[in-house]
Amino acid sequence: MDKSSLELLTPNNSVVILIDHQPQMFFGIESANRETIKNNVVGLAKAAKIFKVPTILTTVAAESFSGPLIPQLQAIYPNQRPIDRTTMNSWEDKNFVAAVEKTKRKKLIIAALWTEVCLAFPAISAIQAGYEVYAVTDASGATTVEAHNMAIQRMIQAGVTPVTWVQVLCEFQRDWARQETYGPVMELAQEHAGAYGLGIFYAKSMLRNTEHAG
Repeated sequence: MDKSSLELLTPNNSVVILIDHQPQMFFGIESANRETIKNNVVGLAKAAKIFKVPTILTTVAAESFSGPLIPQLQAIYPNQRPIDRTTMNSWEDKNFVAAVEKTKRKKLIIAALWTEVCLAFPAISAIQAGYEVYAVTDASGATTVEAHNMAIQRMIQAGVTPVTWVQVLCEFQRDWARQETYGPVMELAQEHAGAYGLGIFYAKSMLRNTEHAG
């Protein structure tokens, strides 16, 4: 095994790639709750923004079939126009590949709709091209639970590493003493990290109550 693949994700060695989070693609998802997937991919995008990780946005047939990037994602990168494609496999689009190459980074963190097509195809192609790929499974969705699970198995067999968006967030932060990102990370977790976020809110509330009691 190449030891570089064992190096943890950092803001300096990674690029985040968000593929086809568009209305029409969301309509076809049956593998998980659509709102949960939307929440998770928005959380992932905000994490990338906090840590200044290069982020590539891409859509498929945005004007003719799938619709624009969902507004919650576009709002995080208001000045970035997604790379629109006709290919199901992003890796077969020269503009997309050029954007990846421009980052000069080998660790690709990818989330996509759908898992079995728009995530699996470019993930496997990128592995073949010599990249390390991390598939964010909970920020991706498929047409069925089986399609999602089989796609993840296929990607693992090809060398792709499955991760979740909170795992990526924590891997970027790594040390709670990193004060420059601590506050934004806590705010992000409180907003998007479900029960963990509620726990943060609770802890802060109890701490304030204790201070007032004193």
